[in-house]
Amino acid sequence: MKVTYEQLDTQANLSFVVKWYNQPRFTAPFHFHPAFELLWIIKSSGKLYAGNRVMNFSDGDMFFFGPGLAHFFHNEVMESDENAQAIVVQFAEDFMGEGFFGKPEFRKVRKLMHEAHSGIKLANPDPALQKIFRQFASGKEMVNFITLMQLLERWSAQPKDNRLPILNAPQKSVFKEADPSKIETVFKYVLDNFKGDVNSRDAASLACLNDAAFCRYFKRRTRKTFSQFVNEVRVTHATGLLLEDNFNINQVCFESGFNNISYFNRQFKTIMKKTPLEYRKEFNPQIL
Repeated sequence: MKVTYEQLDTQANLSFVVKWYNQPRFTAPFHFHPAFELLWIIKSSGKLYAGNRVMNFSDGDMFFFGPGLAHFFHNEVMESDENAQAIVVQFAEDFMGEGFFGKPEFRKVRKLMHEAHSGIKLANPDPALQKIFRQFASGKEMVNFITLMQLLERWSAQPKDNRLPILNAPQKSVFKEADPSKIETVFKYVLDNFKGDVNSRDAASLACLNDAAFCRYFKRRTRKTFSQFVNEVRVTHATGLLLEDNFNINQVCFESGFNNISYFNRQFKTIMKKTPLEYRKEFNPQIL
């Protein structure tokens, strides 16, 4: 497995791409491409790895990725037979010719596209955005162009506080088109096993490297140590559990793969800048 450079797969008579996904799970590899990407998760949940950040995703989430921002959606096991569903729109900055987005009418859209280089997750998406996404239709080229313009306009009108940056700053990809990376294999290993015993020796074996070489390789590619990545995955999972009323904080600790409550509290505060209890009080106070 490798980090994949994905060309913008436009047909000869089309200048941008609309893809509809309805399948048991998302199968796109850890990849990056030279296009902007708008995405609506209609049905699915799991973990998103984008740039060097891991976060939860669930039904209804919307994302906007800029060119070169590597990303990968990993589904959780579905409790029902429902498929993972999404709509994805990909377009190059110059898909309507050089300078198209430089027109005065696109001032707000240009700002939005600049933000997309850091990745955006839209909090509390406007229901009108779902309606616009559903207007895309196969074989209706002009309708789809108008729909894309409406989608960008509506995205750019969302309150600034709702456009949550995925990264702190635009990040130049450390992955190259021909990079023989084993990163995706390691990501899947961690995301499938983080609730149990996850260690760098097993990860190194999957990447066909010795432990020391793997640790250097992983940090060079992700800008963090392997243990930092594992802790971020576990803490990210814990943030989702803390929003539910099924678990107390001790249970959240063990359900997230930690086996020591003190270590869990310390790692949670390091990553989230607040304790698990403070996080729960802020985002779901009715549980307390």
